[in-house]
Amino acid sequence: MVADTTHLLEIWVAGWAGCRGYETRREGRFPAALRADTTHEWEYFAHDPSDAEFATLAAVTAEVPARILTILTNDVQRYHFLAQQHGLNVTSASQTMMIVDMETQDAEDPWLPDDDLRWVPSRTDGVHHAVVYAGDEVAASGRVFVVDHTAIFDRIVTEPGYKRRGLGSFIMRALAAQAFEHDVENGLLLASLDGQKLYSHLGWATVSHVLMLSASDEGTDLSVG
Repeated sequence: MVADTTHLLEIWVAGWAGCRGYETRREGRFPAALRADTTHEWEYFAHDPSDAEFATLAAVTAEVPARILTILTNDVQRYHFLAQQHGLNVTSASQTMMIVDMETQDAEDPWLPDDDLRWVPSRTDGVHHAVVYAGDEVAASGRVFVVDHTAIFDRIVTEPGYKRRGLGSFIMRALAAQAFEHDVENGLLLASLDGQKLYSHLGWATVSHVLMLSASDEGTDLSVG
């Protein structure tokens, strides 16, 4: 599974950066993305790096407090310990990477649960968007970008006044239907605690825990919600 998860991380970073219009590069064998709209700094990604690889990534991360090192691992304690050794703080430890076989997802456009809502699909620079409106107000939204037969779902958000109306599930189904315009095999996303319950209900499975590390005490949540 080591090679598989490493490959999934590569695909996810490419899709996530594609969703957000981020520049990407390599830091050794590891992917990195410039978070131009938030921290204006680089975020580095690695799946189970060795102690030496972690030290190298930690050093470049610690150069600037706004930089982030995101580790995918199922050995969380090991990287908590390594982070302490290298002066990094764990700013988020509750997220997971999740995957789904797209054959299990509905390819048809879903129906909204309420007549007072309407949804608008769109596509910009290869990114598919789904937005649910209540009047002129955004009730829920999300987006998906396809890389290497994999649909990367990002920023699945239900606004506070519209929760518990099934809109998270609706957005996921709407985006899946749009993703089927491409030849897709899998779906990938990073999920917060709240999101994990929703995605599990929709058939997604956990691949790995996600640790975010920084020289700063302030974290930046990159999950889809």
